Amino acid sequence: MRRLYSLDQTLCDFPDPKQAERDGLIAFGGDLSPKRLISAYSQGIFPWYSPGEPILWWSPDPRFVLFPDNLHISKSLSKVIQKEKYSITMDQAFTSVIQECANIRIENGCSTWITKRMIQAYSQLYEMGFAHSVETWMEGKLVGGLYGISLGRMFSGESMFHRESNASKVALVALVAFARLYQFDFIDCQVATKHLKNLGAENISRNYFFNILNKTLQHKHLQGRWVFGHSD
Repeated sequence: MRRLYSLDQTLCDFPDPKQAERDGLIAFGGDLSPKRLISAYSQGIFPWYSPGEPILWWSPDPRFVLFPDNLHISKSLSKVIQKEKYSITMDQAFTSVIQECANIRIENGCSTWITKRMIQAYSQLYEMGFAHSVETWMEGKLVGGLYGISLGRMFSGESMFHRESNASKVALVALVAFARLYQFDFIDCQVATKHLKNLGAENISRNYFFNILNKTLQHKHLQGRWVFGHSD
């Protein structure tokens, strides 16, 4: 029988995520304070829920990750990058990126977990230097991007969007280039998607994920604003 833990509104303690079922649901409730979110990500747990539900906390098995050296760039994507039709920045339009990630889902008739409450919470982490965005621009217009949380030498991706072909993929390629430069261990993609699998992400066991998470958290956080340059 599944056992779900109800989180206290003041304490940030989580149950052992190894106790979660394979789908990863381990707890509900609590809040989205910076302290709780940082505690969650440092334990391999993330929030994901629909409007009208309590906050649900997950740590799935298997876990979907992208190791920077395993990035696969198709010939077609390589041609797009070589044409230099897009420009890339980091941490220049975080609020716009997270809002666009929500907008795209709503426009496509889908519900979204990226509520005003979530946007406020992750914007706080951005101001603290723990949340980051990658922006893809075309002719001065934001046309794609992604955002997530970074702890140790890990980036935990939350969502991505595109309004022009391949714009989100180009943002991910830029993130991987940055991750290689700063010797990041992995990018946590959380749950499998065909889109990211085609780019080289893979499933690993939850236990293996915890092992590499614990190792990467021994590194100092790369906290503060990130900058993407041609050297990346």
